[in-house]
Amino acid sequence: MKNIISREWLINNMKTENLIILDARAELNDFDYGYAGYKEGHIEGAYFVSMEDIMTGKVSIHGGRHPLPNMEKFIEDMKRFGIEDNSAIVIYDDGDLAMAGRLWWLLKYSGKDKIYILEGGIRAWTENGLEIVAEIPEIKESKSLSLNIDYSMKVDVNYVKRAMGLDTVAIIDSRAAERYRGEVEPLDKIAGHIPNALNYPWMNLVADGKIMSNEELEEYFKELREYEEIIVHCGSGITGTVNYIFMDEIGLKPKIYVGGYSDWVSYEDNIVVSEL
Repeated sequence: MKNIISREWLINNMKTENLIILDARAELNDFDYGYAGYKEGHIEGAYFVSMEDIMTGKVSIHGGRHPLPNMEKFIEDMKRFGIEDNSAIVIYDDGDLAMAGRLWWLLKYSGKDKIYILEGGIRAWTENGLEIVAEIPEIKESKSLSLNIDYSMKVDVNYVKRAMGLDTVAIIDSRAAERYRGEVEPLDKIAGHIPNALNYPWMNLVADGKIMSNEELEEYFKELREYEEIIVHCGSGITGTVNYIFMDEIGLKPKIYVGGYSDWVSYEDNIVVSEL
């Protein structure tokens, strides 16, 4: 796979000069979870990247629960981890790939290309008897890191509103099926989904800690080949990156509606569909 690397690959390449390892663990309802776990033990040489402080911008009325950070600030934050334009970056989380996926997407969006996610995350790493350390590595800030935003990777609410009536565009809702159907809504003020959205729950791709092969991905996403454009969203721009990554694996070219459903329902005139 081009976006996912194995434990064996990381073991064999950990001492490569231009390799940077980033720990992206987070729990959206527990701000302290990620750093607490990092301090307790992490892969040697890894730097901790905070979801709230680095991967998320200022929350306002619109834009969703996890808007993009200011990208100039994001690049400065990445420089503080020693990242340069020629760096290869490996990101891990607990293993479901969602938190790592958000950071992967941000780095891709900022113009970087050698970005990889560790299959199974730190959970599989430790379950296979591999070492973790508590020592926090010294940070050697890089002197320069370019920002070349790929604006084709994302869309906003107005783009989605124009697209939802087009037969040529697939709008993919990455949330759990019960949230898509409107049966439950633990986070946002209205239950349901964007009109005409198709449900591809992100967790199907990483069930039981295993990821789909390329052949399985081709079968899973085969209906999307019929569309000229694919727009992926989730609740707030985090878990939808898992769908994005695996679509990219098989050559699909999705765009992310970063604000997602939480942005959609922040507009009172936006229609919401419930299947109850």
